Amino acid sequence: MSTPVRVALFVTALAVVFGTAWGIGRLVEDRVDPVEVATDTHTGDTHDDAASASAAAATDVPGGLQVSEAGYTLELPTSGLTPGRATLRFAVTGPDGAAVTAYDEEHEKDLHLIVVRRDFSGYQHVHPMMSADGTWTTDVDLTPGTWRVFADFTPTGGPALTLGTDVEVAGRFTPAPHSGNRTTDTVDGYTVDLVGDLDDGAVAVRVSRDGEPVTDLEPYLGAYGHLVALREGDLAYLHVHPEDGDAGPEVPFAVEVPSAGGYRLFFDFQHEGVVRTAELAVRSNGPDAPADDHTDDQADEHGEEDSDGH
Repeated sequence: MSTPVRVALFVTALAVVFGTAWGIGRLVEDRVDPVEVATDTHTGDTHDDAASASAAAATDVPGGLQVSEAGYTLELPTSGLTPGRATLRFAVTGPDGAAVTAYDEEHEKDLHLIVVRRDFSGYQHVHPMMSADGTWTTDVDLTPGTWRVFADFTPTGGPALTLGTDVEVAGRFTPAPHSGNRTTDTVDGYTVDLVGDLDDGAVAVRVSRDGEPVTDLEPYLGAYGHLVALREGDLAYLHVHPEDGDAGPEVPFAVEVPSAGGYRLFFDFQHEGVVRTAELAVRSNGPDAPADDHTDDQADEHGEEDSDGH
């Protein structure tokens, strides 16, 4: 067979092969439905649902777990501190990167600073002074270990925030023993009792002295008491709001528990010109716990500790 004939036969075979493949492809295409990309009926953005879910999840994060939120950042040195009386200097920067100098007053103060070691010892609630450039300054007492610093504030024109960060204090660290479940504390001759349950969304703190109810508590931070609640483990800062009430013996609070777990409650109250702090420790089964179950669960889990009076 001559070379021209061979070339002609080869070209013809290629044409048959490509023609057959094209035909099969068309048959397959006719039988496969096109893939539809789900879009939002209002915007057509396929990422809207995911973005909305992320935003919703972010709003569910308890306060105090983030050093930055909504464009605001707590600027605080996290090392270089030594045990003893120390001066903390810090600033809150805004979305523009500059130090915030305008705040809305909350509970009679522009900013509340909570300092506590991560084992819940050394709790301090202080109110720093701010200079014209937005630098805050306050003195606190520190021991060796890791401390959590919370700044609770509302920048003018911005959202109410609680930002938190850790600071390291040099030295040999001795952890404080865990106190277990404790709904009663005694401080300077005063007995402080927790009334109610966190899972109910409302609690009260009762104050007595020498067995007699204290009915002449003095206003402190715009109320007859101030309550800070921290979740064990990550030290999430709970939303606790004082309710209107009498000057004792009970101070009511509304509280939102974000999850099951142990919580430390620090109650500040003022009487006869002196502010004192009581520490309580309780557990919660979380916001979705059946109303009738959490008390029994707490009793079962801490029955041994409670029997020892701790």
